[in-house]
Amino acid sequence: PTHPEGVPTAVFDSLRKASLDNRAQLYKDIASGPFFGFNRPGAKQSAGLVDSFYVQGMQAGAKATYDSIEAFFHSDFREDLKKFTVPTLIIHGADDQIVPIETTGRATAKLVKGARLIEYAGGPHGITDTHKDRLNQDLLDFIQQ
Repeated sequence: PTHPEGVPTAVFDSLRKASLDNRAQLYKDIASGPFFGFNRPGAKQSAGLVDSFYVQGMQAGAKATYDSIEAFFHSDFREDLKKFTVPTLIIHGADDQIVPIETTGRATAKLVKGARLIEYAGGPHGITDTHKDRLNQDLLDFIQQ
């Protein structure tokens, strides 16, 4: 609520409502659409990734799901980020439709002194699955520096 450049309140409201109305469908919709970028033209949907996301989501309790959406909305770590004193790597998909890079990844990189930001062109929110080989290499390179 105190971050006007952040994700709009309406997004969180709709997620909370969807988690109460039909949590199972919410997980299917997010996974088959924006999370992995499967809603983009030419994207090839992976039933395995959609199913995996669904199973992981359904393992969380309904209250935990709702509360996590609340926590994402109400948490503001900007002042904490300014206090980081350790090497920090931020990796973000440039086409993240869940948490847009401009107001999250790039903004975070500006707040953390000396942070290194790596943007994955066309990368969705779920880059840990869609770009796992590159992600692992980037992590190894950072750790070995």
